[in-house]
Amino acid sequence: MDKLTSTQILDAGLNDWRQLAQGIHARFRTGSFTAGLRFVTAVTEAAEAANHHPDVTLTYPHVDLKLISHDVGALTQRDVDLARAISSIAHEQGLTPQPGALAEVELALDTAALADAGPFWAALLTGDARNVSGDDVVDPSGRVPLLWFQGTDAHETPRQRFHLDVWVPHDVADARIAAAVAAGGTVVDDAQAPSFTVLADGEGNRACVCTVLSR
Repeated sequence: MDKLTSTQILDAGLNDWRQLAQGIHARFRTGSFTAGLRFVTAVTEAAEAANHHPDVTLTYPHVDLKLISHDVGALTQRDVDLARAISSIAHEQGLTPQPGALAEVELALDTAALADAGPFWAALLTGDARNVSGDDVVDPSGRVPLLWFQGTDAHETPRQRFHLDVWVPHDVADARIAAAVAAGGTVVDDAQAPSFTVLADGEGNRACVCTVLSR
């Protein structure tokens, strides 16, 4: 199947879904674990009929879904078709879409020696040094990275090599940036917006708010 561009995904009118760094994502509020299980069961039947399967996370009180055509490493028409089918199931079951709650985090490391750094970080993060694809370390299990804060004394800000890429729906980016600024952050560089906007916290640690637009 042909790979779809971000513009084609936007034009498809998938109102419940948003494209982030990898694939299209949706969250539906179920209100209970039982309702979530009923929804996932119906989605499973639709996925089996389409011979195309989403990644599904069932929690209380919502269900998260991700669609991508893994065989081509991109979005295709079958993702659009299944997304529409899933939204139809959610509507029939009275579930509420929550696209504004979606986000995806990527860790980024500046390096001039990818050939050396890639296998090391793949081995450290996934247990297998072979989990490098192009410029990416790929975790087959799809686990989300954890961000934690370690207490330290004040010091001169060093040259930063790690930063967070926080992927959000394109129509949430402005609000997310405003919230970060209101919480004490600053906009360092918005020359590439809406593709990405560079922010910094009060100590100068940087992160990028990213969307699929203008890429």
